[in-house]
Amino acid sequence: MKPRLYLDWNATTPLRAEARAAMIAAMDLVGNPSSVHAEGRAAKALIEKARGQIAAALGADGADIVFTSGATEAAALACAGRDLACAEVEHEAVAAWCDPVLPVDADGQVLADTPNQSCVQLANSETGVLQDLPQGIVVSDLTQAFGKVPMAFNWLGCDMGLVSAHKLGGPKGIGALVLRRGLDVQAQLRGGGQEMGRRAGTENLIGIAGFAAAAEAAARDLANGVWEEVAELRNILDSALSEATNNTISVGKGAKRLPNTICLIAPGWKGETQVMAMDLAGYAVSAGSACSSGKVRASRVLRAMGFEDGLAGQAIRISIGPGIARDDLLRFADVWTAAYAKARARAA
Repeated sequence: MKPRLYLDWNATTPLRAEARAAMIAAMDLVGNPSSVHAEGRAAKALIEKARGQIAAALGADGADIVFTSGATEAAALACAGRDLACAEVEHEAVAAWCDPVLPVDADGQVLADTPNQSCVQLANSETGVLQDLPQGIVVSDLTQAFGKVPMAFNWLGCDMGLVSAHKLGGPKGIGALVLRRGLDVQAQLRGGGQEMGRRAGTENLIGIAGFAAAAEAAARDLANGVWEEVAELRNILDSALSEATNNTISVGKGAKRLPNTICLIAPGWKGETQVMAMDLAGYAVSAGSACSSGKVRASRVLRAMGFEDGLAGQAIRISIGPGIARDDLLRFADVWTAAYAKARARAA
């Protein structure tokens, strides 16, 4: 039996060895970080060290890092009580708090005329399209870009950023809101003074340790050119899929994209059917963001980019990562192409 190939890195990434080791070590710390005795101080010291590690990896020195249960909670903390505009291409965790009125061009670029009233993601999870952020954005979802492309919070020019550990090799269930120093938010979880009074509740010590280790490792990979190698493999796969048939659409191919992402429309073959066919063949891909892919409907991201409902419902997302072999990707291309040919023959 052939081993499965995981091609859904934008949904979640494999846990890095560095993160696993840091989490195991943190399990031996018994103290509550809010306690003043030696055990509590040791736990608190680990959290503050992790805060600095993540800030350094993010290029956010001097900013405040507020730990949350993930980017979804960070979005709520950043956006609640604010009158912000966004585009339909935003992740649902952000769009739920904003007015989706900003226009988008055919490549998925958001047109924000009033940055100081807007929320704009840095990278789209479905298409991989990277945004040219205007200075003055209030909130930017950095989740998909962090660790994959060169960036620094301090030169993005936004007030707040959202990040999540499990998108860069850390554990699930831990993320952060990055705040420009001097800016404040209203706590949504209340009952304690943790996280500078911005997020009550005993900190997830083990998750925070894993997040920091993953962020440091991701920064090293980026500096060492690992994601440039991933981009080369993505381009090889993109070309193989596009050349195998004359009617597929590689969404955002002409725009700047994340180095690992392909959004492929196969006219006449529903996205969820593609996902099931590839799953049975031993390949994990998705039909959109993980938070919405279980809902059978056309992608609102693709509809916002101008694709009609039929085509918007016939897309899959392939997202790869370091360590995947070229030959394995080409085998996937062959399997997908053969399955698409059968699907078209049945529909004829």
